[in-house]
Amino acid sequence: MSKKKTGLYFGTFNPIHIGHCVIAQHMLEFTDLDEVWFVVTPHNPHKKKNTLLDDYQRLHMVQLAVDDQYKMQVSNMEFDLPQPSYTATTLAHAVEKYPNHEFSLIMGADNLETFHKWRNYEWILEHHHIYVYPRIESDGGDLKLHPHVTITEAPIMQIASTDIRNAIKDGKNVSFMLPEKVWKYVDEELFYK
Repeated sequence: MSKKKTGLYFGTFNPIHIGHCVIAQHMLEFTDLDEVWFVVTPHNPHKKKNTLLDDYQRLHMVQLAVDDQYKMQVSNMEFDLPQPSYTATTLAHAVEKYPNHEFSLIMGADNLETFHKWRNYEWILEHHHIYVYPRIESDGGDLKLHPHVTITEAPIMQIASTDIRNAIKDGKNVSFMLPEKVWKYVDEELFYK
């Protein structure tokens, strides 16, 4: 039996927005991936924890965003792993727990450019494929030519969760930037106000 090609799309998703969803859908439709898992990161080592909503609130928002997309799933696999989360650790855990899946990473060109600073990045590149979406400020750096890296023509999405949080705090209507159910939840719960 061939393994299911699964793209892991990591993020704090604080909140998940249409940019994330467009990228995930592009990866499903225009690469050889069979499915995309949104891996909600409890604590990114490069982000201050105090700006994050509760882990389960962010997980719930991602579930609301993708609940009717059968090729997209939401994963909390990092919730039980040591903090802060390192991608190499998570991948090793995923491979062991889900032997019928072949895991790849989905990341922006800006992340690929600094990928050499990630813990055990050589091991990741040796054992996993990376699908890269474009960013205006980056071409992906030296690793874009690596045989395990695929640069995609995904739409460039200039939407940032930080900007959305700030806009909500300032009383702006950003309903079109979030999946409809996510916007409703954020609005009802008064998140980021």
